[in-house]
Amino acid sequence: VIPPRKNAKPWKAITAGAMARNEALRAAKYLGRTLWRRWSGYHRRSRIETKMHCVKLLGQRLMARDFDRQVAELQVRIAVLNGYTALGIPVTEAVG
Repeated sequence: VIPPRKNAKPWKAITAGAMARNEALRAAKYLGRTLWRRWSGYHRRSRIETKMHCVKLLGQRLMARDFDRQVAELQVRIAVLNGYTALGIPVTEAVG
């Protein structure tokens, strides 16, 4: 379920998908938006969608025609992406 807007109002029951949306709206107001995202799994979905966007930025199409080589090509792209992600993660050390 996509999170409703902050100022969302409940839909009428006759509208398609109203039951799921209204339930998500009630849960988001009860739990709070941040906690609702983690509870519903939306936070994880959002992170996956962001990472897939980054993979697509490395190229939309595969150059290889053989399936095994396509797999290897994707693994190389993911390794490059993981390398860039590792560069952005701070290294913290306990002092004291």
